[in-house]
Formats: sequence, C-alpha cells, structure tokens
Amino acid sequence: MTTEAGGPADDRVELLRHTLATLAYRAAKTCRGAPEGFGEFSIFEGARTPGEVLAHMGDLMEWARSIAEGAPTWKDSDPLPWEEECDRFFAAVEALDARLAAEPPGRRPERIFQAPIADALTHTGQIALMRRVAGAPVLGENYYVAPIEIGRVGSEQGPPGLEFSGEASEA
Repeated sequence: MTTEAGGPADDRVELLRHTLATLAYRAAKTCRGAPEGFGEFSIFEGARTPGEVLAHMGDLMEWARSIAEGAPTWKDSDPLPWEEECDRFFAAVEALDARLAAEPPGRRPERIFQAPIADALTHTGQIALMRRVAGAPVLGENYYVAPIEIGRVGSEQGPPGLEFSGEASEA
C-alpha cells in the first residue's frame, strides 16, 4: 500500500492514528471536570473563549476527515454548550480515526498532521492554560507512561498513568 507520495502508508497512518489517540487523551483531561460556565470564560475582551476554541477544534477534526476523504471542506461552527461541544469534538475525532482505520487517506498523512492535527494539539494546550487562569487547573502528567492506545479516541480515556499530584500544570 502506498500513498500519493509513493512511500509506505501503514507506518504514517499508524503514527497519525496514535497522534489522534494522544490528542483525545489530552483533550479529555482539559474537558473533564471543567467548572460551570467555563466554556464562556474570557481571559480578556476579544479573546476566544474555551468554548470557541473547542468548537474550532471540532471544525479542525471535521476538516481533517474531509481531507482524508480527498475532498477538503472547511466550516466554521458556532460553539455549543461546553459538554455538547466536548461531545461534538470527540465524535469528530472518532469519525476521523474510523476513516483512517478503514482505508488510506486520500491525501498524504503528514499533511493531515501538519495542519488540523497539530493545530488541535496547540489549542488543547490553550484550553489547559485557560483552565489554570480560571482557577481550575489540570494536573500535569508523565505522558510517556499514559495509557494512550490507537483507536481509543473518545472522551472515555483510561486513568492517568502518572499524574503529578499536588502540582497543577497546564497538561
């Protein structure tokens, strides 16, 4: 199996799927246990709220799936309430992962990584930072030992491998 680049697709798609599982694991930590009203929290006037950032992350995952299908399509979504937006994001990650598991993407896997996936990882860190500013920090963790598995891309993630108890971090 090869991609348009002419190289083996299996390893690149496997790494892309592992990256999605990593994104899901980290995003689940930032979504889980967010305080009431966190989706509308504002660091300063004019800054995106966590809900707006998460809506953008869902849009990124939907865009990534459309890229994998060979027909890139972008859509800006208005943010839903926090829990609903978390559900939408994870549904979009699951749909992308299912597409990648079913057949090689219609575009090069590294292109899918470099745009929507890398952007979503950055935004996950932004939400973690906003959690800290909002007074609800996410515990840091040794992600090297985290229970991240290809295919586990929903909001239900395994328990943390080794959290830094007592020391809050932006995860």
